[in-house]
Amino acid sequence: MEKLNPNYGGMQYNRCGNSGVLLPALSLGLWHNFGDTTPFEVSQAIARTAFEAGITHFDLANNYGPEPGAAERFMGKMIQADFKPHRDELFISTKAAYDMWDGPYGSWASRKHLMASLDQSLRRMNLDYVDLFYCHRYDPETPLEETLQALVDIVRAGKALYIGLSRWPLEAARQGYDYLKQQHVPCLIYQGRLNLFDRAPITERTLPDAMAHGAGFIAFSPLAQGLLTDRYLNGIPEDSRMARDGRFLHADALTEQRLQQIRRLNDIATERGESLASMALNWILHQKGVTSVLIGASSPEQLRKNLACLSSPPFTGKQLAAISKTLE
Repeated sequence: MEKLNPNYGGMQYNRCGNSGVLLPALSLGLWHNFGDTTPFEVSQAIARTAFEAGITHFDLANNYGPEPGAAERFMGKMIQADFKPHRDELFISTKAAYDMWDGPYGSWASRKHLMASLDQSLRRMNLDYVDLFYCHRYDPETPLEETLQALVDIVRAGKALYIGLSRWPLEAARQGYDYLKQQHVPCLIYQGRLNLFDRAPITERTLPDAMAHGAGFIAFSPLAQGLLTDRYLNGIPEDSRMARDGRFLHADALTEQRLQQIRRLNDIATERGESLASMALNWILHQKGVTSVLIGASSPEQLRKNLACLSSPPFTGKQLAAISKTLE
């Protein structure tokens, strides 16, 4: 297979908080389409397309699949097949704290779970270290200091270069930022769900708070599981994720009010000369403090369509006002 030739000049890179790290405006999330149910060649083509477009950040977790661990095994194969010569050009993240194996240590955020999970992840991915390791969720039962000190020790052991927090409540995240900074292992980035329909990181202050503490912010689910695309403009297609698999996108999410909002947002995007998905991604990147947006893809073609948002025109005040009014 031909050698990879990433187009770094065609990608926008943003500084991550107060760190020395630059992350691509769009990062590739391996939550779906990189597990055992997808042929390796299909996932490989998506990953190669992403890297050649200048996407250097690949985001995983121990339980991504399906089945749990499958996405990391895919990355391990990619390391051997394509990425090994490019390891120092890549920024690979993984996470732990959700259900992963049986017994009392297979979940949550004890020192035991975080340490063991990361060791398993490194073996699956054929890596000596990850660039970024997240605590995937806040654990209300484990003492906060135990979780945070485990993260600090993971960095000091050389198994991760940076630490991140994912979906932590505001007050716990604040304590985390302070503790990690005191231990000279500052939090690099906060990962939260952010899209036009879910602006909780803005309204609940986790986004501006991350910025105030010198951390970056990376948004996941930017297209609201596909609602912010042209897939549902005329209802629920038979071959859509909503029709096939209701685990993550339920049919009752597409209310008449939501459908009207989607159509109006699509009209605004059309007026801007872009797709609804492109505008939705561009809107997130427009938010102050956002470092990167995690996108998924089921094909190289879909990935290339999402990359079009990087050449979108800037928003006018009138367009932003129209979007806000639509979402009222």
